[in-house]
Amino acid sequence: MASFSFGSGNAAKLLRIPLYLAGRAGTLVVPRGRRWVFGCGAGVGDGALALQRVAATEGHDTLWLTSSDREDRVAAALGLRAVRKASLRGWWATARAGVVVVTHGLGDVNRYAVSGAFVVQLWHGIPLKRIGLDSPATTQVPDVPGAPVLRRVIGVLYRRAAQRIRVFPAASHRSRGRLESAFALGDGRVVVTGEPRVDVLSAGDPTERRATASDALERVIGELPNGARTILYAPTWRDGADDPAVPSAAQWVRIIQLLEEQDAVLLIRSHPLGEGGYAPPLPSTRVRSLGSSVLTDVTPVLPAIDVLITDYSSLAYDVGLLRMPVLFLAPDAEDYARTRGFYGRFQDVAGDDAATDWDSLLPQLSALLAHDEAFSARAERSGTLSAQMHAFRDGGNTRRVYATIRARGIPAPKGAA
Repeated sequence: MASFSFGSGNAAKLLRIPLYLAGRAGTLVVPRGRRWVFGCGAGVGDGALALQRVAATEGHDTLWLTSSDREDRVAAALGLRAVRKASLRGWWATARAGVVVVTHGLGDVNRYAVSGAFVVQLWHGIPLKRIGLDSPATTQVPDVPGAPVLRRVIGVLYRRAAQRIRVFPAASHRSRGRLESAFALGDGRVVVTGEPRVDVLSAGDPTERRATASDALERVIGELPNGARTILYAPTWRDGADDPAVPSAAQWVRIIQLLEEQDAVLLIRSHPLGEGGYAPPLPSTRVRSLGSSVLTDVTPVLPAIDVLITDYSSLAYDVGLLRMPVLFLAPDAEDYARTRGFYGRFQDVAGDDAATDWDSLLPQLSALLAHDEAFSARAERSGTLSAQMHAFRDGGNTRRVYATIRARGIPAPKGAA
C-alpha cells in the first residue's frame, strides 16, 4: 500500500492548525541565534547534506534534524550532530536557529518553530510535472462536506508557508520561472545558482566519479557481474496510487531474458512515497531493489548507472549531466497530464517514442544495449535536454548557494575573521 497522498497530508495539516499557532507564539519570545539547522524529507542526504558540509567547513554551528532511528544512525555515521525534529529539543533547535535549510517542506525540520527563521528551500528536483500551486493535486482534501472551503484554506496555508522562504536555488532560468509560479515567490528569492544536490555529478574527474559511485552502489546491493551494465528504473510518485507500469509475470520473464542476453542488471527504485509490486515471479540476480530503504539518496551513485528508465521523474534532467541515455515508460501520460499536469508538453521531454508498457519498451532497451549508434544517439538527446535545464555543470552550485545566503544578511560564523 502507498504511504502518503496529498489528500491525507492536507487533512493532517488542517488538524494541526492549533499546534502551528502555539508554535508561532513560542517563536515570538525565543530569540534566534547563529546556528544552521538542516532537514531532508527523504532522509539524511540530498542538497541539504551538500550545503551542510560547506557551512560546517566555513565554521558555522550546524545541526541535523532526524525523524527515525535509521536517520539517527546515518547521521552518526556521517559525523553529524543530530536531534529528533519532533522532540522538544527539535522544536527548540529550530526555534533558535538563524538559518533553516529544507529540501521538501517545512516539515523537514520542526514545522511548528520555523516562523521568523531565514528559510532556504533547496527542493529536490527540477520540475517536470507541475508542483505546488501550479498543480490541482497540491490542495486536495478528502471528499467531505465543505471540501471546496477546505481546499481554499489549504491554498492560503501553502502560500503563507512559501512566503517564509528567503532563498530558493534554481538550476536555470527556465526552472526559476516554474518555481516562482509554483511557490508564488517574487522579489528575487528564486536565484539561478544551480542545485547543490547535483554537484556530485559534475565535480572532479569523471573516471574517479564512476569508481566512487560504483563502490557505493555495490556496498548496498552487492557485487555486480563483472562488466555488466546497470539500468536504473525510477518511476515517479502518483499521489499514493500504485505504479501502473508494474510488469506482469510474462513481462518479467522477457525482462530477465533480455538482461541475461545483454549482460545487464536492472535496479528498481520506486518513489519513496509510493510502492509498486516489483518482485519477479522467480528470483534473479539480474533484478535488484534500490529503493529508499536500501539507499536514501540515489544521486551520488548515478555515475555508476548506464541507462535510466523513468516516466516523469526529474532524474531525466539530471542524468544528462552524465550524458546518460534515457528511455521513457509512461503508461498513463494523458491521465497524469490531466490530474497532475506538466510544464509544457510531456513529448517535449520524452520525445514521440515514449513506451506505454514493457512490451514496447524492451525493443528500445535491446537496441540501446546492442548497438553503439543507438546508445550514442540517446546519450546526445539526454545531454541536450539537460543543457536546457542546468545552467551550471562545474560542481560549484553549493558554493554559489552559500554565497547567496551570506550576501543576504546571514553573518559569518562566530569568531571568524
